[in-house]
Amino acid sequence: MRSEGYVCGNRTNLVLFMIIIRNFNNLAGFYNRHMFRLNKMTDYAILVLGVLHSRRDQLLSSAQIAEVAQLSQPTVAKLIKMLVGAGLVDTIRGTKGGCQLARLSDQISVADVIEAVEGPIALTACVDNAEDACGVQNGCFMSGNWNHVNSAIHQALDGVSLTNLFDPASLFPIKSDRQKPTPQAEV
Repeated sequence: MRSEGYVCGNRTNLVLFMIIIRNFNNLAGFYNRHMFRLNKMTDYAILVLGVLHSRRDQLLSSAQIAEVAQLSQPTVAKLIKMLVGAGLVDTIRGTKGGCQLARLSDQISVADVIEAVEGPIALTACVDNAEDACGVQNGCFMSGNWNHVNSAIHQALDGVSLTNLFDPASLFPIKSDRQKPTPQAEV
């Protein structure tokens, strides 16, 4: 445990992250908008990685991934390009080529995926690595203080791997001829 008090371990960071998100979302309800939310492409990227994770022993085309994940093929192709650029996915060209995870799923964090799709994680413009400069940085008493919160959220997201998110056996089950359809209850 560190003496600063804001980093105690992955579980504590995740709890802190959940509290911050809940508070941001409560404020968002007040203003009738979301203040902290991952975009759809990040959500879709997790789905694409989930398909690749569940079919680790296969090379999959973007069309195959799109079919399993129920996304459009152009969307999957765009995501694959981003994920390859971030070193999360490898592609092999040719008739027997396709996509596969570049690393084991326990070595890919949620933070890695967010940064691959959305860029650096920065809650405000005054944190380190923010894409936009803060307009009131010179006179702001908070300058640098948001780094503690941003760091805690980043560490929490970095502590959650793809392996933590899904079980390949239940995420995208492979259909087999031996599986019988389950009867649906009558209403």
